[in-house]
Amino acid sequence: MKINNNVFINYFDSISCAGNNPEEMFESICQKKDTICIDSSYVKDKDVAIGKVSIKKDLNDILLERIENLLLNTNLKDFKNTLLVIGSSVGGMNETERLFFKNKNYKKINPKKHSIDAISYFLKQKYKFYDDVSFSTACTSSANALGYAKEVILKGIYKNVLVIGIDSLSYTTVCGFSALSVLSSKPCTPFDKNREGMNVSEGFGILLLQNIKEENSIELCGVGYSSDAHHMTQPHPDGIGAKKAMQNALNDASLTIDDIGYINAHGTGTYANDFSELNAINSLFVNKKPKVSSTKSVTGHSLGAAGAIEAIISSMVLQKQTIPANKGLNEIQIEGINYSIETTSSNVNYVLSNSFAFGGNNVSLIFGLTK
Repeated sequence: MKINNNVFINYFDSISCAGNNPEEMFESICQKKDTICIDSSYVKDKDVAIGKVSIKKDLNDILLERIENLLLNTNLKDFKNTLLVIGSSVGGMNETERLFFKNKNYKKINPKKHSIDAISYFLKQKYKFYDDVSFSTACTSSANALGYAKEVILKGIYKNVLVIGIDSLSYTTVCGFSALSVLSSKPCTPFDKNREGMNVSEGFGILLLQNIKEENSIELCGVGYSSDAHHMTQPHPDGIGAKKAMQNALNDASLTIDDIGYINAHGTGTYANDFSELNAINSLFVNKKPKVSSTKSVTGHSLGAAGAIEAIISSMVLQKQTIPANKGLNEIQIEGINYSIETTSSNVNYVLSNSFAFGGNNVSLIFGLTK
């Protein structure tokens, strides 16, 4: 039996190093603003480029304020009939670190404030949700959360799903990526021949998905998953898993490569990711070459929050009919890609957004204008 429910994004909000709200973030991306800072406090004897939010508050406190704004500006008065879906790779790890470094021991650490579902635990202290689910699949966490939201709305299980992708800066993650030798000491330059690595960042993306269409709704049309399981931390160099995820998303949306007007690439600025993703795009988009850019040179890589934040960017591309530039792309290494070097106005009906993670965990999402 074919289910005919559609899934619509009816509200979104965000904070990142690129801006304190979606409008600021999109403007920073389009204007190729310098938003990444150099920091020497996270990795011993090493400068790394990271993305910090400008508001000097705990990220969870900012999140609470934004949830209040959501209730004031949507058709929801409460969350009693809403499923909460969290995507995070850090969870409450930064809270644990803060207490450990302060007290020099673990005795005052609350396990409920450490785990991946620490965000939902925190929110449930103030709000009553129908239920909650937390995803932690590294850099695909909130992309998987969005895919799950689409599935439960399509099946008629829920009418309202609140998806939040969130990650704070953590010593554990920054030092972990440093140990892998993939951090850059300058703002990252995805797809550029002279790339140095990635920029870990913090932030969140909030999206309200519903089964009803509103005036400015964006439709979540397709979701594609794959797992190439090539290596613990590196994707398959030919992009086998990435290609499969994109094709699965097209199939799910009943679209072809000719329908996609823009690809928001995962584009972390690491050698392994750049080659794998671009090879996958070249392999799949043979005749039709949509514009491609990575926005992480401005937003940084917010890990588990990246899928949600880039879902918002993709939605704004559709709403504004504007394709953002790929900042820092000065010397192309892989040909055959229709890189977005400068921000341009363009007729775009569908956007494909990629999120790829350790272990070959891949998610592609397709967003479209409502008809």
